[in-house]
Amino acid sequence: MDREQILNRLQAVPGKVGFYYKDLVTGERFGLNENELFESASVIKLPMYAVIMKLCHEGKLKLTDKLTCHDWEKKPSCGALQFFSGNFEVEIGTLCALMITLSDNTATNMFIRHFGIDFLNEQFKEIGLEQSHIERFLFDPAASAQGKENRVTPYEMGTLLERIWRHEYMSEEISRQMETILQKQQIKHKIRGYLPKSIPCMNKTGEDEGITNDVGLVYAPEHPFVVCYTFNQADVPEAERAIREITLELLNL
Repeated sequence: MDREQILNRLQAVPGKVGFYYKDLVTGERFGLNENELFESASVIKLPMYAVIMKLCHEGKLKLTDKLTCHDWEKKPSCGALQFFSGNFEVEIGTLCALMITLSDNTATNMFIRHFGIDFLNEQFKEIGLEQSHIERFLFDPAASAQGKENRVTPYEMGTLLERIWRHEYMSEEISRQMETILQKQQIKHKIRGYLPKSIPCMNKTGEDEGITNDVGLVYAPEHPFVVCYTFNQADVPEAERAIREITLELLNL
């Protein structure tokens, strides 16, 4: 598939489609609605993680600091914390790892509650995200019924991943720590779906009813690249098939 064929393939998927690609060697890039806002589902956890690591870099937070996980705030369906009984303390570093690798919704809501939506949105701006933002907790049907949704743009997620890969996000040490966690992502059926196991990838997925997203960076030997997909009001199986097929084609460009 060439660029035109890729865009045609994306546009053939029912629903609202966002896409951003950048070759990190040549700088070639193209997209589809890459600067538009999309409901993020769990992709919002990537910029939240970036904010937490920024606060650690600034000395305002330590990964060894602890938050209390309460029974009343445990949420399905992704994650591990929901399976532990009682109230218990968890280190922020552990919560970050669970939020990214297992897409833990309880850990995410603990962070939103601890920092506050307004503060997190202010921090999003500070790390260069002009449009992506948080409006509600995860699994908050009342807020969702009011039209409140967490949203991201494919372009902003792609540029954040690129900064991490170039070790230019806050510091080389912070970038490397984030890279390590993002490479341990356990949800692998989309961007990673058809890639050879020998090719590393760092990514963050997001799923909800009619939503399937995946934003990632593929460490292709000849040309590492960023690729971000956001599908809203989508035919999810068809969208995920397109993600796998297009990513494999991008690997061979």
